[in-house]
Amino acid sequence: MTITILSLKTTKIRWADLIEYPQHGAKSKVLLEDGNCRYALMSLAAESTIAEHTNPRNATVNVIEGQGVLMLEDEEIVLGSGVFAFIPANARHALKAVTNLAFLFTLSEPVAGSNH
Repeated sequence: MTITILSLKTTKIRWADLIEYPQHGAKSKVLLEDGNCRYALMSLAAESTIAEHTNPRNATVNVIEGQGVLMLEDEEIVLGSGVFAFIPANARHALKAVTNLAFLFTLSEPVAGSNH
C-alpha cells in the first residue's frame, strides 16, 4: 500500500520535516501521485547504490542535499545540492550516494510521439 503525504489541495511542505536517512540503502516517500506523475522524496544513506535499471517513464532527479553520482547511459553526472537531472524513458541509469543524499524524484508519462 502506498501512502501519499500530500493531497492535491496541499500547497507546501518543508524538506527538513520529511527527510529521514536510513542506516543503509534507500528510503522513498511518495509525496503526491496523479494520473501522469509520481513525486517522491528519495533519501539514500552514504555509500548506498541503486543498481543499473531502466524505467518506461521519464524521470527527474532534483537534489535537495548531499552528494552522489548518477550514471546515465555512459555519462557520469555529479550530483550535489541544486542539481537537476533528466532521465529519458528506457535509458539505462544507476545511482550512488557519496554522502547522505536526498532528492525529489519525479516519474512522468512520456508524451506520445515524442523523441528522446
